[in-house]
Amino acid sequence: MSWAIVVPGNGRVDSGGSYLLTDRCRRCLDVAAELAERRMPRAVVFSGWSPRGGPSEAEQMLEHWPGRRDVELVIEPSATITAENMARTLPLLIERDVREATLVCGALHLPRVRYFFGSVYPRYGIRCTYRAVRDLPTPRALAWEAAAFTLMRRQRRAALAELPRRVTA
Repeated sequence: MSWAIVVPGNGRVDSGGSYLLTDRCRRCLDVAAELAERRMPRAVVFSGWSPRGGPSEAEQMLEHWPGRRDVELVIEPSATITAENMARTLPLLIERDVREATLVCGALHLPRVRYFFGSVYPRYGIRCTYRAVRDLPTPRALAWEAAAFTLMRRQRRAALAELPRRVTA
């Protein structure tokens, strides 16, 4: 069975509008690299945007990838939210005939990752597993996740609406 690792973006934008890799994002890359060492993935997919035309989250994750280089490393540089990470990485996995994906994200982000990826990928024949990276529940992070939680249904509908244009099931 073809297996891939997907790392959705989870960084922050600095005061100048540039994307910065966070320590949490670097820990996600480390965990993804450890997984890739244990079991050869078909691909490792990095997903995330750039707010002002600089290097995207995905491009920066590729640049800082600490893992093996004998696997296909794929960037998806346009997703701005978790629902888009799901919708825009799905066609990349289908193109590569991936049937299982491990999603690597921060522990606070995990409920939303499960909601988006776990409810859609299986419809396209891709089984999901998850690896959560410990992160401290700062007040800012908790507030972000609480606010994002209220938007999940609407974001999922929008992402699902984009799939027929991008994916043939």
